[in-house]
Amino acid sequence: MEHEVFVPVTEEPLREALADPERVAGAVPGLHRDADADSPPGSGRLRVRVAGHTITYRGGLRVAARDDGTYSFEGEGEEVRGSGTAKFALALRLAPGAEGGTSMTFSGTASGDGRIAELVESSPQAVEAAARRFLAKFAEGVSASAPASASAAGEDGPGDPDVPEPPAGPTGVGEGVHGIFAAEVPPPSLDPLGEEPVSRFGGPLDGDEVPAAEAAHARRTMIGRSAEEVDHAPPRGRYAPVPVPESMSGRVATLRWAAPAAAVVLASAIVAGRVLRRRR
Repeated sequence: MEHEVFVPVTEEPLREALADPERVAGAVPGLHRDADADSPPGSGRLRVRVAGHTITYRGGLRVAARDDGTYSFEGEGEEVRGSGTAKFALALRLAPGAEGGTSMTFSGTASGDGRIAELVESSPQAVEAAARRFLAKFAEGVSASAPASASAAGEDGPGDPDVPEPPAGPTGVGEGVHGIFAAEVPPPSLDPLGEEPVSRFGGPLDGDEVPAAEAAHARRTMIGRSAEEVDHAPPRGRYAPVPVPESMSGRVATLRWAAPAAAVVLASAIVAGRVLRRRR
């Protein structure tokens, strides 16, 4: 299989990243490295997602630079939950690409048994697509680990004399005219020296229309009230309580003393009836 990936990074920083085993191990997608400090950087557990299935291998990866400028990748692993094994051997070739980037071309072979062999027999296209995605993510990881100054985003660096530096702003951190302090602040609408307020339709402001700035000032005034005032303030508008009519209030007051009196009279009548029955 052969797969080519373009990355927006020049060739030299990519070779620097590939020469560091720590960066290479960090760029492998799905690799959980061993916590043991004595273990090689490329050893650990590798989780591979193929055709909706996840297979975890325990093994190692070795990277070596060749005399012709290419790189060799060799790795093998055993299934954590199973008896299957897998191994691969890849060659990586770097070539200058368009717009100052680099073309990374992978070529090699892979073999295995167990679950991966079953997936190859059932859906070989899915296995090949998963392998291409794996190589593409690895290339992106290697390019991300390369020095940022060598990115192909532009030819001029921060210290290029042809590129003028932005003027320093009031804080001295180079904000200049593009900083927040250079923004023109309009006068508030309540300022008597300010311009005449204009409606949202472009004409003069009517008496019933409130400027947006004044509305915002009113909202800020209400928001600035203390929590005690907000808690004890009665609700207004449609949520305000409805007052009870005076006629209804008189009836309610009558019921408050009439109900206990009726209960007392009823209890007295019952007691008197029982006493008369006993005398008879």
